[in-house]
Amino acid sequence: MGQSSVRGEGTRRSVPHARDSGWDDSLYDDEGDGAAVGTRTTGRGARRGAGSRPGDGGAGGRGGGDGRTSRRRGGSRRRAKKNGKRRIFRWVAVTLSLLILGTAGAGYLYYQHLNGNIRSGGRSGGESGVKKAPPNALGDTPLNILLIGSDSRSDPKNVALGGGKDLMQQKPLADVQMLLHVSADRKNASVVSIPRDTIVPIPECKDPQTDETFPATTNRPINETLGRGGPGCTLTTWEKITGVYIDHWMMIDFAGVVAMADEVGGVPVCVKTGVHDRSTRQQKGGSGLKLPEGTTEVKGKQALQWLRTRHAFGSDQNRAKAQHMYMNGMVKKLQEQNAWTDTGRLMGLAETATKALQVSDEIGTVAKLFDLSMQLKNVKLDRLTTATVPTAAWSQDQNKLVMVEQAADKMWSMLREDVAFDKNGDPAGAKPTASASGKPKGPAAGAPGTLDVTVVNGTSGSGQMSVDGRAGSMAEALADKGFTRAEAAQTTEPRKDTVVKYPKAGGEQGRADALSVAQALGLPASAVRADAEAETLTLVIGADWRQGTTYEKPKTEAGDLPEGADVKTADQKGCMDVYSVYRWDGKS
Repeated sequence: MGQSSVRGEGTRRSVPHARDSGWDDSLYDDEGDGAAVGTRTTGRGARRGAGSRPGDGGAGGRGGGDGRTSRRRGGSRRRAKKNGKRRIFRWVAVTLSLLILGTAGAGYLYYQHLNGNIRSGGRSGGESGVKKAPPNALGDTPLNILLIGSDSRSDPKNVALGGGKDLMQQKPLADVQMLLHVSADRKNASVVSIPRDTIVPIPECKDPQTDETFPATTNRPINETLGRGGPGCTLTTWEKITGVYIDHWMMIDFAGVVAMADEVGGVPVCVKTGVHDRSTRQQKGGSGLKLPEGTTEVKGKQALQWLRTRHAFGSDQNRAKAQHMYMNGMVKKLQEQNAWTDTGRLMGLAETATKALQVSDEIGTVAKLFDLSMQLKNVKLDRLTTATVPTAAWSQDQNKLVMVEQAADKMWSMLREDVAFDKNGDPAGAKPTASASGKPKGPAAGAPGTLDVTVVNGTSGSGQMSVDGRAGSMAEALADKGFTRAEAAQTTEPRKDTVVKYPKAGGEQGRADALSVAQALGLPASAVRADAEAETLTLVIGADWRQGTTYEKPKTEAGDLPEGADVKTADQKGCMDVYSVYRWDGKS
């Protein structure tokens, strides 16, 4: 039976072949010796012209028996033939069932194998107080994923690729950090990078592996976050900086980069002149990247060298630009390969990606990763926009960077409000806005007159003079709106942006109460934060709201990014400039 199922693949045509080969017992005689056996014998005799036995009703019906016997035998043959067909179909059905079950079993085992490849960890490493934005009128919310490139040398493969054998015991650095924002309608996506040496405040984080707690710091490079609590700490730091809730993180190391580049068959990148990133008298080190002028599809170690090159491209800002080019090239390559619809292609990618990536727990299964990829596949190349937050040299160390506050704040606001980085989509204001039907279910806010609200003056947050009496005037404004227990604090808390904080222990009820305060003042839901140190509802009036009693959201147009953000869409062509010292003529 197994042999016929391979050759004939279970089709009807294989049955006569099996019968002629003498395998028909397993096809027909499932009840022992019976009419079918007799009929089968008669059939073979008839085909050979046999009928020599007197009275056997053989060929031409010329036997010695009477007509009734012949009719009985004829009816028996017809019934046997019908029963035989039923048994054939039953056998085919059983065979197909076994094949399906076998395939399903193999598929389940392979699915479990892929799940076994995945390494995951906690989503956050500390408390940022940032909560997920409420859904729009259609019930949709944006999707934010933090992409991290680790320089860990804990694996010998990474040492072989990146050098630094003496670094195997050191904590890793997050040398690549990009936030991928996919719009609520899934029509556009934005990617923004913070260069690795940018000085930022890092919140308190706990390392899930060792349970070690790292205190908050004010002036450290953002790439150190990975060593202060893992990728979850990097995520928490981004949330504190941006006010954007980040759903997931994904992290890749040197070996993972190489594996993914090889899996897609190479990623197209481009340089205006030949490049060789090597050690010089003035600058030691270098990635070793060596490419001719024009476009090259990099893979293997060369792909890693491209992502690590900094000196030849002139700065960390330009290195981020090169990383964006690489990512755009990979997305384009995957779309050209129909990676989301070609089963064979998808299996190869799944095998490689599940080994190469480490992810946050909520997407730590193949099914969840697949669902996530399906949300990304429809974003068109001309609506995938990359940008880098504008930076300047840090006054305390010219080799470090600080964000240009006004420009950075504008970019973070666009992400929080789900405003596209490109101008190719719907005009500003055309997207559905939050409505009562789209709000998540939860407890109702307390009556305004029952809520204690502390109002704090933070208007000096951008280095400007504080607005005298601002807390008192806003406490009065809240009282006029029914929050009669609002009081002005005697202390100040300089902030760039206005927030409504609620005690972390207050949970969903605390958030509902804080949202009612925000709504009364015209503040967006993204202004509401949980705070472990808050003792009551606290309204901090930031430097963005120096006058008036109703908050007016800054007008932000799609594509209106600040100067210096190095904006580029994935379908745009362009090549990297090469710093003169590292130009290569393609010969030496």
